Amino acid sequence: MHTLICGSLAYDTIMVFKDRFKRHILPEQIHILNVAFLVPDMRREYGGCAGNIAYSLRLLEGAPLAMAAVGDDAGPYLTRMRQLGLPVQHVRQVPETFTAQAFITTDLDDNQITAFHPGAMNFSHLNRIGDARDVTLGIVAPDGRDGMLQHARQFGALGIPFVFDPGQGLPMFDGAELLEFLRLADYCAVNDYEAKLLVERTGRPLAELAREVRALAVTLGASGSRIHADGQVIDIPAVPAQQIVDPTGCGDAYRAGLLYGIARGWDWEKTGRLAALMGSIKIAWRGGQNHRATRAEIAQAYRAAWGEALD
Repeated sequence: MHTLICGSLAYDTIMVFKDRFKRHILPEQIHILNVAFLVPDMRREYGGCAGNIAYSLRLLEGAPLAMAAVGDDAGPYLTRMRQLGLPVQHVRQVPETFTAQAFITTDLDDNQITAFHPGAMNFSHLNRIGDARDVTLGIVAPDGRDGMLQHARQFGALGIPFVFDPGQGLPMFDGAELLEFLRLADYCAVNDYEAKLLVERTGRPLAELAREVRALAVTLGASGSRIHADGQVIDIPAVPAQQIVDPTGCGDAYRAGLLYGIARGWDWEKTGRLAALMGSIKIAWRGGQNHRATRAEIAQAYRAAWGEALD
């Protein structure tokens, strides 16, 4: 049985400017801004929420099935997914488009200038949940606006439980649409900022929104996470990382832990603990899909962190 992961596959091109933007951007000249930055360091990472979540769930020996839309340039990404044992039969290649990609330039103060091209992601609504077989759980992660709405409705119509994970796509929806997502979903996962935006857009307090789903998880960065479920609030501490290298994809790794625990019917404390551990493992590696750990190593780390067996 599979966990269907609806969301984006993307390339992230990350460049480092060995200076400070503020030394090259003159405030009095912003109205005629025309600057160029020499970026001797550049790397390309495999990213996108669907790709990141599927990658971490595969480390847990779960059964992720990605559903996404990619462009003509997706060959290297699809090859890598196959090599990792990630099925690609529901990754739709849209002709005459590019795969979604972000171009990120970072300076010495960790300021960032980012350009994002959605590309084929805008065609995610061409994918249909009903085309996937043996699916018992799903997630609607950031994707094209129409695709997110359609996939949530299709999960609901098919009676397949799913996690609503709006992420950076949350600003695309108004209060009524966000409430529809919550009423269709069984679970919701957001970070602290997204939780505040969810409250602002819907006009409902978080405790009331949590009653729309079986559980609502809010990640709090280094402060851990908080899971609202069954009328209770469960605080999950963060797991100290071996080293802090790059937070990119930590939220996606956390969601992989949530999906793994939900699929196995675990209680929320154990599910949250695994999710926290997955985020901790990821942050010690650069990029969203470069962290490495076997299922046995994850189980060992779980016991060390929480003093109990994973299974």
